[in-house]
Amino acid sequence: MAWFAADSGKRLWYEDQGAGTPIVFIHGWCMSSAVWRLQQEGLAGSFRIIAVDLQGHGKSPPDSAGFNLKGCARDIAGLFDHLQLDSALLAGWSLGSLVALESVTYLRAQLCGLVLISGTPRFTQGDGFPYGMSRIDVDGMSRKVQRNIRRARDGFTERMFAPGERDDPVLAVTISEILSAVPLPSVDVALQALDVLVESDLRDGLASIGLPTLIVNGDCDLICPPQVSDYLTRRIATARHTVFDGCGHAPFLTQAARFNACLEEFREVVCGRAN
Repeated sequence: MAWFAADSGKRLWYEDQGAGTPIVFIHGWCMSSAVWRLQQEGLAGSFRIIAVDLQGHGKSPPDSAGFNLKGCARDIAGLFDHLQLDSALLAGWSLGSLVALESVTYLRAQLCGLVLISGTPRFTQGDGFPYGMSRIDVDGMSRKVQRNIRRARDGFTERMFAPGERDDPVLAVTISEILSAVPLPSVDVALQALDVLVESDLRDGLASIGLPTLIVNGDCDLICPPQVSDYLTRRIATARHTVFDGCGHAPFLTQAARFNACLEEFREVVCGRAN
């Protein structure tokens, strides 16, 4: 648990625990490092787990320049240098997958692999890409955020889960506790992050990723549909693909044991050791 101060004076909060292969987790829209609790609990014996709060999320203050993709990627690269990470895994969920993909430009030599969880190179539908959310849906999200950000995030959170995913009462309580620990960002940050989702299009860079990549998604994901993960798998030549049946947008929450095992297996293959 510590602060990282960038050269620009910007500060980021991150959690750092465990020992072994470093893995840096990047959260999704309006979330924070708190969402990775089940990974911190389940993997700290074999991984060094670093979970960061993006600018304006969790405990990290907003950047005066505003929330933007390149700024987030430079923050992640700065954190890697600060912690002197090497042969590490970088894992991004949803919005975090865009940050992870953008970060590869800065971090290629320090990574042994990439993990894209419910990820996408483009969040909205566009020319040659019919799989994302429509602009009408995104505009609706923006209006909801402006009216009541808590209600907007709660509605978004509900869409993350498939019917029946939280039927187990113990699991339901655990997920509720985890999500309740995520602070709300400001309305401005939430809208700026939504703009990043709308404006980013990283499709052209997928063929040059060149890193072993694990693509993980649920087959019932309504936010980043399964076809998006299929798209990523086809365009990243070094990718392997794991689908979680009956799962929505957050397999690391609803099927944590299997998700954690996938990370351990992937690490053993691509990093050459099981620390």
